[in-house]
Formats: sequence, C-alpha cells, structure tokens
Amino acid sequence: MHSTTVLIIGAGPAGLAAAARLRQQSIPFEVLEQSQAVGHSWRLHYDRLHLHTIKELSHLPFMEFPDHYPRYVSRQMLVDYFDAYAKKFDIRPHFGEEVAAIQPGEAGWEVYTRSGKAFAAPHVVVATGLNRVPNRPHYEGEEKFKGKIIHSRAYKNCQPFSGQQVLVVGFGNTGAEIALDLSEHDITTCLSVRGPVNVVPRDFLGNPTQKTAFTLAKLPTWLGDWLGAQVQRLAFGDLRPYGLTPSDLPPARQLRETGKTPVIDIGTVDQVKAGKIKVKPGIESFTEMSVCFEDGTKEPFDTVILATGYRARLEDFLPFTDGLFDPYGVPKEVVGKGKYEGLYFLGFDNYKPGGGLGVIRQDSEEVVAAIAAG
Repeated sequence: MHSTTVLIIGAGPAGLAAAARLRQQSIPFEVLEQSQAVGHSWRLHYDRLHLHTIKELSHLPFMEFPDHYPRYVSRQMLVDYFDAYAKKFDIRPHFGEEVAAIQPGEAGWEVYTRSGKAFAAPHVVVATGLNRVPNRPHYEGEEKFKGKIIHSRAYKNCQPFSGQQVLVVGFGNTGAEIALDLSEHDITTCLSVRGPVNVVPRDFLGNPTQKTAFTLAKLPTWLGDWLGAQVQRLAFGDLRPYGLTPSDLPPARQLRETGKTPVIDIGTVDQVKAGKIKVKPGIESFTEMSVCFEDGTKEPFDTVILATGYRARLEDFLPFTDGLFDPYGVPKEVVGKGKYEGLYFLGFDNYKPGGGLGVIRQDSEEVVAAIAAG
C-alpha cells in the first residue's frame, strides 16, 4: 500500500491543474493515469478541433498559453501545452494505472488499480472527466447493416470517407463539427438531429460568444436569457425550415439547468442552409444498406458516425453513489461532503459559463483550498 497526502486520478487538464496547485503549496501528491501520456483524451480527438473558448480564458493555473498561439487554440497546440505544463510543475504520473476501485480505509480512502497496486490517501481528487466512456446507443436492425458504424471518438479526419455517403448522428459540438468537416470536403453528409437544438455563434459582431456569456451572466437571469435569445435570432434567423427545431430554453438557462453546452457554431449552420448538410430526424432502424428515420424516410449510407457523446461512469469504481449525482449522472459537488468527505470531483462542473478549461482553473483552486484546510 503506497501512502500519500493527495491522490489524483487522471492526468487530463483537471488532474494537471490540481497537481500544479498542490505543487505550489508543497502538498505531497501522486497522480494515476490509465494511458501513457498526460492529456490523453485530447490526443485522440479529431484533427481539426480547436477550442471554442478564447486562449486568455482557457489556460490552466499559473501558466498562460504562449503568445504565438492563436485566439482559438488547436488540438495539437493544447497537447503540446499539457506536455510543457507537466514538465514545468514536475508532474510525473504513474502511467498505465487504471483505477478499479475506490473505497473507505483507515487513512481516509484506498484506491486499487487493475495492475494490482494499492494507494492510501486522506484526500482523493477524481479527475477522470466527463468523456471517460463513449456513449454507444444501439438501434434496431443495426447488425444487418453492411456499412460501417463508428463512434465519433474514432474519427480523425475526412480522408477515409471520400466518395461515401455519411450520416452523422447527434447535433452536439462534435457532431456539428464532424459534419462540417465532411461537407467542406464535398462528402455527401447528413446529420441526424433527434430533438430541439440550441446553437450560438462562436463569434458575434467580432466578439467571442464566451465573453458575451460572461457579460450576460452578470445581469438578472431573465434579462440575460432574453438577450442571449436575441443574439441567436440575429445570428441565424429561423432554422426550422432547415429541419432544426429551436430549444425552448435560452442557451444560458440550458447551461445553468442541465449542464448541457449549446452548439458553438463555426460554420455548420451555413452549410445546412446551403444544402451541403442535409438534416434528418432521429433513427428508427437500420436495413442492410440504409437507415430508416422517424419520419418514415429511408436513405442509403456507407458510414454512420455516432456523435452521441460520453459518460463519466464514476459508478464503475466508486463503492456507493447515492446522493452524489445530479439527474445527468454528474457529481453535484466539487468538494465531497458527508460520507464523500475527502473525495473531490474536478472537471465535472459544466453548469458555469466560460468553457470547461476555465471552470477547471476556478474549481481547482476551491479543491486545493479545501485540501489545505483539512
């Protein structure tokens, strides 16, 4: 049994932020990471991905992005930044260690890995992220389908799909951007959108929407929500003729109440309006060569890309979760209370405006302050 003051599970941005703050306060810690590199998930994302949040509000604690980085940082630049961050703060995770179980112990908490190692610590920071396990829905008849069905995690770029007819399932940020990537390269693209959508422009009248969101958040909620809806209307007009039904919830209210980020548009809506991306409803079933939709239509496809999101799935290794999760399976608190005292959940707080990395920077301060006080 290895003992430490703080054990951090996960060496993504949340784990790195916590480690850097602990290092600055000279609090001993160890980091467990199931992959072989920091920021592992970001290494897997599709090639064209950039942050939708501006660089000055998206860096981790104590280290801003380099001056030569663009306003919206690319995936590869972010990976390079994570590597440099780990080096600067001497963060050396135990790589290849996947957590199998966390349970109460004499020292506070005990953590066991699949390789057989065991760690004891009074404080455990769970930083495994919202995107730990791909959400893979199953559809009637899919086993008969002669084409390919892949999760969006397997998508890197459009090259393997040249000359194909492709269906992208899901109109979150990933689905919208993959559909954009395909359509911009003249690949026949459809987008399956099951329900109402909330779309906001990444920039409006030359200003990043992220900054606008911070401004609106300072106003009374009813006024901020109304202004946000007006920005949507001015930016996009009525999208219903194109198959996109607007959500009843304004973007900021949706974030506050559900933790679900609106789609940050960087060109998908224009492609939909131009007919380069065809919007279809939800999937009913598959045949050998086609997909049948909920409106009774049927179309052939070579590949179906499921941009159907991820799950945190903390229940896979926590001994109990009663009272821990909100209705969406996400921890309700950053600092655990009651029987969860000594556990901290960093990187799951998606109810605040400003983007995930900025929220991690804020919440990591709260976590380490609680650890120092304990």
